[in-house]
Amino acid sequence: MNIPFGPCRHGISVLAFGLDLRIFPRVVSNRLTAGSFHLELPAGEFAAFIFDYDGTLADTMPTHYRAWQTALGEHAGDFPEAMFYELGGVPAAQVVEMLNERHGYALPVDATVARKEKVFLELSSEIAAIEPVVSLAREWHGRKPMAVASGGHRRIVMNTLRALGIGGLFDTVVTSEDYSRGKPHPDPFLEAARRLGVLPERCLVFEDTTTGIQAATAAGMASVLVPALSRLRAPQ
Repeated sequence: MNIPFGPCRHGISVLAFGLDLRIFPRVVSNRLTAGSFHLELPAGEFAAFIFDYDGTLADTMPTHYRAWQTALGEHAGDFPEAMFYELGGVPAAQVVEMLNERHGYALPVDATVARKEKVFLELSSEIAAIEPVVSLAREWHGRKPMAVASGGHRRIVMNTLRALGIGGLFDTVVTSEDYSRGKPHPDPFLEAARRLGVLPERCLVFEDTTTGIQAATAAGMASVLVPALSRLRAPQ
């Protein structure tokens, strides 16, 4: 069944489902259906679509967290799941640097990230596509320029896109190697728009984290907040 929306002061719909979704200007939330959800796009014409990868196109977030817990070893307890989801979209190297600064660790950044990526790849066979978002990308493939803008490393992102059979849907894929400042800075989305040859204000972003939504807003782009599957799975 459809879950009703209620009005909010920004003139956009708020999900009436008990989910704690932060709303930013020009952000559209989602309508859930039984066992899944339906994306409701904002009114107006958009020249291009830009998709986040982790948690938006692919249900990778639980696998990423398991990889982090293994890579951090004895320090894993200082990276709780709630913090992991708050940092969604932040490049892995920045996560290690933050943990070092916050807790006084001396974790080698490159080696820790490499270990985390190795574990993630070993577990990647369990990753599934997030079908409501992928279906939308398939529907618009060839009709509208589309990009992926991710905080992940290119090898990881491209491996999963190929495994899911959706790499060919996108005109360009932007990863952490392609910019200096990750989300919540606008750089990933601005680089995607530049490559597509579309003005930022004519792009629509699909994101599953508030960090990513902040980045889209900073880029001057409208956005759709995709519900985190971890919240949809949680008992009500």
